[in-house]
Amino acid sequence: MMNRLWAALALALSLPVLGVTGASAVGYAPNPGPAADSFESWQDKVPGRRAQVQEFEAFLAQQGVANVLPANQILLNDDTWSECHMDGPYSIADRAYWPHIVGTLRYIRDEIVPAIGPVQVDSGYREPAFNRCTGGAAHSAHAQFYALDLSPTRSIDRSKLIASVCAIHARTGAAYHIGLGFYDGVRFHIDSRSFRRWGPDYHASTSPCARTVA
Repeated sequence: MMNRLWAALALALSLPVLGVTGASAVGYAPNPGPAADSFESWQDKVPGRRAQVQEFEAFLAQQGVANVLPANQILLNDDTWSECHMDGPYSIADRAYWPHIVGTLRYIRDEIVPAIGPVQVDSGYREPAFNRCTGGAAHSAHAQFYALDLSPTRSIDRSKLIASVCAIHARTGAAYHIGLGFYDGVRFHIDSRSFRRWGPDYHASTSPCARTVA
């Protein structure tokens, strides 16, 4: 009797651990990102930075894309910011680059979210010095403020994500000038600089869309 009780207890304790492991394996668990107050403190580190962020948010509102994703996600570098001696996990692009992100946000709003549900940003704008430090391409769409790396916030299998997003890209990507890249798990890249697609090694030939879209 005691042995059965210990076995039942061991099974109960193991279930949450197995659930987390399984979710992580397919990329279900959203990246929590920086703490909410880090964006506030980053804005106050440099005089005028908060006002610049407010101007950026006003620009998004004027373009009709203010509520697609919050500014603290759009301006997110990525989790290597401290290694590259940034003063926080965010950067704000020069004003001349602001129009570049508008098409990307529209595509996310009009095509991506209706198909797979809400998304969050894993990496957004990367200022040139940070982009070089992190090993980004010299003409990275992130450094020109066209690109966002995204993950779904709802549980979705990688194969279903790929099938859905590749079909959308094949149907509407050219009209929006959308670049689409897939990485590990359920993280994927969207930019509005030019119509193209690629896989984990950044080559078109490895894009999983080639296997899912005729």
